[in-house]
Amino acid sequence: MRFDLYADLAARKACPVNGSLPEGLASGFVDGCTTAFYEAERRSANKEKNEARRCYRQHASQAMLELEGFKRLKLVADVDNLPDPSWIAFEIAFTLETPWYSKDDRPFHVLDNPVRKDRVFGVPFMSAASWKGLLRWACRMHAGLQGYLEKHDGKLEGWNDPDWILHLFGNEKDEAEHFQRGALAFRPTWFSKLGFEVINPHSRRTRAGTQPIYYEVVPAGACGALKLLYAPLDGAADRDKVKPAEALDTLVDAIEALLTIYGISAKRTVGWGTAKIESWRASRRNTEPVTATPLANFKQQVSAWLDSSRGAT
Repeated sequence: MRFDLYADLAARKACPVNGSLPEGLASGFVDGCTTAFYEAERRSANKEKNEARRCYRQHASQAMLELEGFKRLKLVADVDNLPDPSWIAFEIAFTLETPWYSKDDRPFHVLDNPVRKDRVFGVPFMSAASWKGLLRWACRMHAGLQGYLEKHDGKLEGWNDPDWILHLFGNEKDEAEHFQRGALAFRPTWFSKLGFEVINPHSRRTRAGTQPIYYEVVPAGACGALKLLYAPLDGAADRDKVKPAEALDTLVDAIEALLTIYGISAKRTVGWGTAKIESWRASRRNTEPVTATPLANFKQQVSAWLDSSRGAT
């Protein structure tokens, strides 16, 4: 019996034909396919290399990668018992209209461009940090960043975030003298499907394909949800000289633009990562949640919450 993972992988003579998923995408099944691929590459056996990749793609694309025990593992936040009445939890459910991709940082993989997955569970996901960075950028675009870049040769130097962006997101990491945390907290988005796409660059001279590039993606039609919490510190709105209702009103406009126009994926320049918003939901303590469409109705009800809660304890 072997207890060394790499010794066991080295002893395998063929690519595994199946594996337990989604955890097999973190270790086990993916390691076996990858080992078979690189062993075939060492021997210049192109047919076996292609077979290892085909085996991985076929098995991964047919599986539903739902993470069991989601609530038991406390990966779902309890938004019905928020500690402060001024805190508001948002959940925006969406369906991808184009593939989503974010490159995984796993160095040992059978594919050249695997999609990002959780290192423990093997489930494809978009991290909270990615959401924060993209949504900050979308808010900056709403505040006039594009016009600023056009006037300054595409350089961000000299740009100052408006007060409402600082209130929601805080300072950049390199700010040392006047650092402050933002009022927003983000959660990851988990996906349950995998697919594969091919980008085939064409020669400008011959107009023929050069070398197909394969990408593992979350396919169009997959569902997800953006979950974030507005949790300002006491007195933060007065300190930042912002009105929470106006800041959140602009925030949801930026969320809509990010999902439906800009996209949330790497490779946004080829149109990946756009989505259709299915529902808007907001929750706070001791109040019936708001689930409303269209967006104008949702914004109106959330603004009414904030107006009615001023001075609440």
